[in-house]
Amino acid sequence: MTSPQEPMDHRYRGEHPVRTLLYLFRDERVALVLAVLVFVVKHSPTWLLPLVTANIIDVVVQHGPITDLWINVGVILVILLVNPPLHLLYVRWLHGAVRRTGSRLRWALCGRMQQLSIGYHARMSASVLQAKVIRDVETIEQMIVQTVDGGLGSLTVLIGGLVIIGVSAPAFLPVFLVVVPAAAYLVARLRARMRTRNESFRREVELLSSRVHEMTSLIPITRAHALESDALRRVDGSLRQVLDSGLRLDRINGRFASLAWVLLNILGVVTLAAAALVVYYDVLPLTPGDVVMLSSFLTILTGSTTALMSLTPVITKGLESVRSVGEVLQAPDLENNAGKAQVTRVEGAFEFRSVGFRYEGSDASAVRDFTLTVSPGETIAFVGASGAGKSTVLNLLIGFLRPTSGRILLDGTDMETLDLRSYRRFLSVVPQESILFQGTIRENVTYGLPQVSEEKLLAALRDANALEFIERMPDGLDTVVGERGARLSGGQKQRLAIARALIRDPRVLILDEATSALDTASEALVQQALARLVRGRTTFVVAHRLSTIKGADRIVVMRHGGIEEVGSHEDLLARAGAYTSLQAHQLA
Repeated sequence: MTSPQEPMDHRYRGEHPVRTLLYLFRDERVALVLAVLVFVVKHSPTWLLPLVTANIIDVVVQHGPITDLWINVGVILVILLVNPPLHLLYVRWLHGAVRRTGSRLRWALCGRMQQLSIGYHARMSASVLQAKVIRDVETIEQMIVQTVDGGLGSLTVLIGGLVIIGVSAPAFLPVFLVVVPAAAYLVARLRARMRTRNESFRREVELLSSRVHEMTSLIPITRAHALESDALRRVDGSLRQVLDSGLRLDRINGRFASLAWVLLNILGVVTLAAAALVVYYDVLPLTPGDVVMLSSFLTILTGSTTALMSLTPVITKGLESVRSVGEVLQAPDLENNAGKAQVTRVEGAFEFRSVGFRYEGSDASAVRDFTLTVSPGETIAFVGASGAGKSTVLNLLIGFLRPTSGRILLDGTDMETLDLRSYRRFLSVVPQESILFQGTIRENVTYGLPQVSEEKLLAALRDANALEFIERMPDGLDTVVGERGARLSGGQKQRLAIARALIRDPRVLILDEATSALDTASEALVQQALARLVRGRTTFVVAHRLSTIKGADRIVVMRHGGIEEVGSHEDLLARAGAYTSLQAHQLA
């Protein structure tokens, strides 16, 4: 299986999607060829049956040798009996090839997402990326299976049927080459009108779905203001539209089915009558069996041609999904670490030299002329109004963003020359909202650390003030936290995030509004845990509540992306400047 470390190199967007599909299935060529060969054999009864039927009729009508009858019956029985094992082989080879390719493609997408920059992920919706990994790959898989099942089946029937007609009744071959495509075109036109009606009905159902979702989400407001009847009236309108559209669609479906059936049967009767007249007047040397065969083949070949035409929407949708996947696999916005120096040790000294950063498409700089020197083990707090540039500075420290001007030095080395993935092994982040996954407490705290002793885990949880609530849980460390930690309170989730940071023993620590969303009791426990966490580490803190950063070595007051003041809590209060104004505003 191709892993994220083995990229699927190809010009997904630059090439035609069919060429890209051939590239994606390059490792499955043998399986696909075997699947096609097996399919042709197992599907042969569909186009051989009219010929066998014709031979049997001729034996009966012309009183031919009875052995000919048994030979024809035997041939068709053998082909029918070998169908099940051949079908299993076909499914094994085709579906196996498709599933393996889909899995490799998902691997490649997930690997690429890990390589793309945080800026890319900030611009791209997570649900869109999820849809590309799940839905687009599934659409590609379905397109391949449906195209091979339907398309190959129709092609073998068309080719086999036309060859048999060309050999048995060559005079009728031109008739079939004209009549069959014409009949298929008429049926396809009828289906196209049906598709428009079906899309209209689907939109009505989607509108009803949104109305019902809206109604359920507004139930507390509706009940609180006694607006139940108004809510029902809004839904009732959509219900009536869906009912009317559904009834119209059913009537059109009925007309379509009837017209298509009548059309194909009229053509069959006309072909049967024409062949019968040819035999009756000895115009051509045809047998009664040939007449039945020609009539049967008209229906079979018309259905096969129609089936081929109906695959167009499936193929179009699948090829569009190939392009959609290519948007991720060839997204240029990568975090470039190739060839850069590995970080094997971090002391924790940072130096910002006239650092500036401007987001793409923005006229103003988010950070400008930012100059600051930080010693190892120092705690630096960033404060300021919303939009002052605090979070941008943190993202520059983590390496999610690269300065557009100036330099950031880590222990005297320009971070632009470092492999930031290796640097982040010495870094821990405690965000405003801790991110937990569907798993146990143990799995969440030790995430990414396969070998962690029980003693080290318990020590980290104890220092994070988390043991007190874990011990009350029936399953203890093996308690499942739920999706995004839904079974835990905000304070409990935040203490687990601190334990996750503690267990990694980082040299650099970043706290981004780590207590702003907590109540007073939870904040006190988290602050105690944070006090243990920052000890001996270079720490950068963004805080909304100024009361939580009084103990910082230095506080950096930011405004419009630049530094307005720097100093300790007491120094800044003594200056009676911007920091004092911020504190007075909070106290007010």
